[in-house]
Amino acid sequence: MRPRRFLPSMSLLSAFEAVLKTGSTAAAARELDLTQSTVSRLVQNLEQQLGRQLFERHRQKLVPTQAAHAYGRDVTRALDLIQRGSMELAANPGGGTLSLAILPAFGTRWLAPRLGSFLVKHPGITINLATRLKRFNFAVEGFDAAIHFGVDDWRDAGHMMLFEERLTACISPALLKDHPVADVDGMAGLPLLQLETRPNAWRIWFAAQGAEPASVTGMLFDQFATMTQAAISGLGVALLPDYLADAEIAETRLVPLLKRGVPGSGSYWLVWPQSRASYPPLESFRAWLAAELKPQATSAS
Repeated sequence: MRPRRFLPSMSLLSAFEAVLKTGSTAAAARELDLTQSTVSRLVQNLEQQLGRQLFERHRQKLVPTQAAHAYGRDVTRALDLIQRGSMELAANPGGGTLSLAILPAFGTRWLAPRLGSFLVKHPGITINLATRLKRFNFAVEGFDAAIHFGVDDWRDAGHMMLFEERLTACISPALLKDHPVADVDGMAGLPLLQLETRPNAWRIWFAAQGAEPASVTGMLFDQFATMTQAAISGLGVALLPDYLADAEIAETRLVPLLKRGVPGSGSYWLVWPQSRASYPPLESFRAWLAAELKPQATSAS
């Protein structure tokens, strides 16, 4: 059982958060539609319950202590989680909700076109998507799972490998016309576009072509989407995962160079906090992903 002393009521926490956010009991009272005296009393009751002063009183002003700022961050996160959970329950009381953090390009170009089949098979489940470029703390963010690139090293998390990243060098038809490439030596002088999260990608690619790594001089990007567009615009050569490259090549916006599908520096993974491993919507999503990936694994072998 959780000690009641450390479980203040919603009214106490809401008053405390409002005063912390607005800077005064008067402004907090307007936000909460309460009287100023009621807000002051609620804050005092919270301090008594916790046995710790949260605000210093200077005439009519309340100045939060360092402890209040730290406590306020936790309270805000907790209230946000409760609000989101309540909204999800009201919107979807039957099947549950899966909150998934995705990589922008993977989510847009690989996952999103396939999600329709999952929703058809699981009509009671709602999926909420949000983009995250870097790993995060599941306990703080509140996601049920995430799509992660790299290796299976996410701390205190379960891992399911989706597929290995394979990279293809892509160039615009116009740039290729101006700068023909018949072999790896023909890459000399071409701007090589780079991605922040793949610092060794070009070295790996040149090694797969049986060549020494070239000096990489080109624009630096934080997302595949902008790097792809730069390549289409003729600003340089982009190394793209095949799930991105194939679509652009098929539409003739880009042309592949030399050996295609070079193994990259990592794989795509579905990761989830251990505490959510048996969450039914997540179990359904994992099973669906495994079925989606079977044909891909068969063709790769």
